[in-house]
Amino acid sequence: MKCPFCHNPNTQVTDSRLLEETNSIRRRRCPACGQRFGTFETVEMRMPQIIKSTGSRVAFNPHKLRTSLERALHKRPIDAETIDDTVALIEQRLYGLGHKEVSSQLVGEMAMEELAKIDQVAYVRFASVYKSFNDVSEFTQAIATLPQDSEGKH
Repeated sequence: MKCPFCHNPNTQVTDSRLLEETNSIRRRRCPACGQRFGTFETVEMRMPQIIKSTGSRVAFNPHKLRTSLERALHKRPIDAETIDDTVALIEQRLYGLGHKEVSSQLVGEMAMEELAKIDQVAYVRFASVYKSFNDVSEFTQAIATLPQDSEGKH
């Protein structure tokens, strides 16, 4: 790290602290000129590119995923925190794959898998759009794949 005061390229870390609220590390560095300064280091996560059904590649967009989940969960008794957690979980799963590219189909399947756990009505809504249902029999098939809910969940 170059010193911002004397531009010496050789600086040393003299203290490291974990900052809970930003989940980053603050490092105090002591350059050759004797000045002290702080830097903030955070992990840079590179999400895989999404390969759309047309073959085009786009950057993963968590906002687009959130919007799709919100549409499926519209007027359902699911809070925003659950949607946030679901988006974060899918992001973690995608990142954990370690691939540079993944298909949009995989993202859709992950979303359906998580929706099936959260709200079965939302799952069917999402599946109907994602899989382009053409008739009622396809709805029936999607419902038949859901686990039976014996605990009275949504």
